[in-house]
Amino acid sequence: MTQPTRVVITGLGLVSPNGNNVQTAWDNIKNGRSGIAPITLFDTTNLETKFGGEVKNFDAKEHLGPKEARRVERFSQFAIVAAREAVQDAQLVINDENSERIAVLIGSAGGAATSVSEQTKLYESKGARRVSPLFLPMMLVDTAGALVAIDLGIRGPTFAIVSACATGTNSIGEAAEYIKRGDADIALAGGADAPVFGVAIAGFNIMGVLSRFNQDPARAARPFDLHRDGFVLSEGAGVLVLESEEHALKRGARIYGILSGYGTSADAVHFAAMDTEAGGIARSMKWALRKAGIEPKDIGYINPHGTGTKLNDATETTAIKMIFGEDAYNIPISSTKSMTGHMMGASGAVEAIFTLLAMNEEIIPPTINYSTPDPHCDLDYVPNTARQKHFDHAMSNSIGLGGHNAALIVSRYHN
Repeated sequence: MTQPTRVVITGLGLVSPNGNNVQTAWDNIKNGRSGIAPITLFDTTNLETKFGGEVKNFDAKEHLGPKEARRVERFSQFAIVAAREAVQDAQLVINDENSERIAVLIGSAGGAATSVSEQTKLYESKGARRVSPLFLPMMLVDTAGALVAIDLGIRGPTFAIVSACATGTNSIGEAAEYIKRGDADIALAGGADAPVFGVAIAGFNIMGVLSRFNQDPARAARPFDLHRDGFVLSEGAGVLVLESEEHALKRGARIYGILSGYGTSADAVHFAAMDTEAGGIARSMKWALRKAGIEPKDIGYINPHGTGTKLNDATETTAIKMIFGEDAYNIPISSTKSMTGHMMGASGAVEAIFTLLAMNEEIIPPTINYSTPDPHCDLDYVPNTARQKHFDHAMSNSIGLGGHNAALIVSRYHN
């Protein structure tokens, strides 16, 4: 009987509020340094929330050149830079011999929402003739992946998965399935978003889910803490290089780990409100464990969705206890969103990278800003200080508006 194809991870790339490459961002994450600060991209006078997770010191002209930088929307700029880093990290040479066997699955929750807002203002104030001819090509959600394929010369399947804040996680999981069924040897997978703009912040404020802790932005993201008051809106991109094990070994690639499990589900309850009985995210975790062929007790670390809203954190805690039982109290759980904020469609991919690095370096990053336990969130959230631990399997969860749920499991690689 033919053994199932194992999918391994060989390259990592990201752009984030905590650093514009993997090494810088990971150093800040494992040392508990926040990337949240007052917003500088626009005037926040009329907003209740005046801070966010901006990508800092990012000059698209340095990466793309002045002309191309003007033609590429911010979320796509992030995706291109992250993809280049991931390919370089994987030491992957893309050429005519392999370009048709490489897929690109890079999604986004909002795409070029900032351009939609800006061009709408132009249309309404100055007329139809002032709308940019680049507007439509820039705004599409699949533009990021298409531009990555163009930039790197990839000729295999290229498309975007959209599942709100679960986008990055779903993109990685589906990319692995694409490789398993033999339609590609390699995939670049992840997510990119640039949602830090006025209308988005106003909208989330009206929904009551965004933190208003303006007095100390670095302490605003407080997942699982009793006094949490909402998430912090952020931007960035994360891209991973996935390969079939056979292909990676043949080219002598360094392997970070195995993408061993993936589960995804729908709450089917409400578009904006979570299933308070936690059935949706619990199903995703259960199915990911089944795909990985491991027991709940084998998971040594969980990077949760952990946004810092009252409902999300309590519901996810309930789901973890549903799946892991008494073992839930023995599993370290840390929300890196306490440092990055919520990068929407990019979050799942960036958090998958942090989860892999935690396994490789045997260091669990902290949940910072945790000071007061919540009786509804009573698990081990690795408060404020990183922790050394060896483990062979880790899980990363994502939850999105619309009732989207997704879970990934990464495992230590043994040949």
